[in-house]
Amino acid sequence: MNTANVVTEQLTAAGRAIEHDSFAIIDAEAGPHAAYSDEQWFIVRRMIHANADFEFNGLTEFHPDAISAGLAAILRGGTAIVADVEMICVGLSATRLAHFGLFTHQFISDADVIVQAKAEATTRAVQAMRKAHRLGLLDNAIIGIGNAPTALIEIVRLIREEDLRPALVIGMPVGFVSAAESKALLAQIDDVPWIGIRGRKGGSTLVVAAIHALLGIAESRQRNAA
Repeated sequence: MNTANVVTEQLTAAGRAIEHDSFAIIDAEAGPHAAYSDEQWFIVRRMIHANADFEFNGLTEFHPDAISAGLAAILRGGTAIVADVEMICVGLSATRLAHFGLFTHQFISDADVIVQAKAEATTRAVQAMRKAHRLGLLDNAIIGIGNAPTALIEIVRLIREEDLRPALVIGMPVGFVSAAESKALLAQIDDVPWIGIRGRKGGSTLVVAAIHALLGIAESRQRNAA
């Protein structure tokens, strides 16, 4: 009987060996991580693997319901993953998404988004989130923001002012203007689950890593339930 993940692992034995050796090195060098549960560490470790930056052991924060909410959204199938930039959608494994019936969306370069951003003197990222909301894609979705702090600020506004209820917000925008502030706002949200990073660090690769880690945990849950 198979006791290992198949869909969410590297496709070759050599690739799996390299990845598993990398995780072993991270575990050996990371130092204490008692602040994280086993499943939270599974996510943080993959984020470290994506950037070779051990500061994410400590900078990464989880809403108490983040893991359970993310897994429920993945395992129910048909869940939308809405990203602030195309890089996240491209970085996610199509095979892994298809296994769970997940679909990605991003609108940052849509012509109407650009026109509206210019008309309202806002950013494309803000208008892209508003477009996703108008299309009914954000409620019950996994929202991944790795590039644009203004997108995350808009999501927080929609949660507070328009009763938006995504399944999970993965808020990890990188940068020097409003990045740390946007993530601090996210950390104040109690009624929507989130995963975030304190400070300026972040990036789309980290959002991809976090989602891939959640997919790996979800496959383990599927396999154990079979």
